[in-house]
Amino acid sequence: MSEPSRFDRGHTDDLMSFLAASPTPYHAVANTAERLEKAGFRQVAETDAWDTGTPSAAAGIGGKYVLRGGAIVAWFVPEGAAPHTPFRIVGAHTDSPNLRVKPRPDTGAHGFRQVAVEIYGGPLLNSWLDRDLGLAGRLSLRDGSTRLVNVDRPLLRVPQLAIHLDRSVSADGLKLDKQRHLQPIWGLGDDVRDGDLIAFLEEESGLAPGEVTGWDLMTHSVEAPAYLGRDQEFVAGPRMDNLLSLHAGLAALTSAAAHENLPYIPVLAGFDHEENGSQSDTGADGPLLGGILERSVFARGGSYEDRARAFAGTVCLSSDTGHAVHPNYAERHDPTHHPRVNGGPILKVNVNNRYATDGSGRAVFAAACEKADVPFQTFVSNNSMPCGTTIGPITAARHGIKTVDIGVAILSMHSARELCGDSDPFLLANSLKAFLEG
Repeated sequence: MSEPSRFDRGHTDDLMSFLAASPTPYHAVANTAERLEKAGFRQVAETDAWDTGTPSAAAGIGGKYVLRGGAIVAWFVPEGAAPHTPFRIVGAHTDSPNLRVKPRPDTGAHGFRQVAVEIYGGPLLNSWLDRDLGLAGRLSLRDGSTRLVNVDRPLLRVPQLAIHLDRSVSADGLKLDKQRHLQPIWGLGDDVRDGDLIAFLEEESGLAPGEVTGWDLMTHSVEAPAYLGRDQEFVAGPRMDNLLSLHAGLAALTSAAAHENLPYIPVLAGFDHEENGSQSDTGADGPLLGGILERSVFARGGSYEDRARAFAGTVCLSSDTGHAVHPNYAERHDPTHHPRVNGGPILKVNVNNRYATDGSGRAVFAAACEKADVPFQTFVSNNSMPCGTTIGPITAARHGIKTVDIGVAILSMHSARELCGDSDPFLLANSLKAFLEG
């Protein structure tokens, strides 16, 4: 079999399409599943028995995936894999900070109809002002099924207060009250009626009135991702934190699945709810990943001893975006660690275990980058600044597997529109491909 070609800027083009088509975690995993299906992977149900008696069962060779809410776990079992064969995992998350619709969404004041929203994660609030916003998410129907909805056109707007009405903003900076100042407008009228928003979405989705009984809805900027700069060296777009990593891991997994004689079982895990602590049935702090890995071992005839051996040899790359050195705020960065845009993926280190990387983990990632002929950089927080965290430490502690934190250096993290280099997405994908192939 010929060696699959390396990822190039075509990967970045595809990332932009993926970002635009994935306004919510539910859309992101649906798009991931669709691409997996085209690559020959097949969905398996958690409620089905995974046994060795059925050739097409999850125990069999080939690509499989489990879809749960806003999370997805996919893996490829190469022919001849033993029950104790270790896993190589790329971990990412599907959620991004944004404004999410409250249970009673219909509100308004002074002749404006508004949608009541709650702040999800830690968004840069000012970046959501004066943007044309769409509305997307998951509708739960009366019959127990769900339906994705995406109103991808200018529908809502959070209008900023004119400077004439707040002269202090120039001197004291913008101060936003999360409850009062972030409620978007979407119409005119004094007669706010409960049910208007859901009735509108039912009509948009071709559903009968009253068919929707539950919803998970969120706003998104409808501005398309775009190349930026004199030489188009940047990509501006939404939800790079962390769909950039999910997309790269997906490309790496499907490419690795075409590789013969894999020494490991490659896995992609895309979790929801990283931005608010990962504690959910679809988050990294839940049992989803561990349960799937264990069932894969046992379904291939393995014992608890095989499970222990497989986990002991497993390595996870927790891939998430990190901070590129900011040209206007360089003093906020560690003086000896200045990751640059288009400088290659970053290795994220924190001795207080906000990241899971240690020296042996660094060696694993360095070997993958060397094999892929990809440069990499190191990120360490300034000692005077608090350090963020990822699914890395959670994954390491919950499952007892070696985990390394990596990612791509970006600007404007947690903004409604973030910024990365045009080369970094495919450099990351090439390093992940080399890692999964061993």
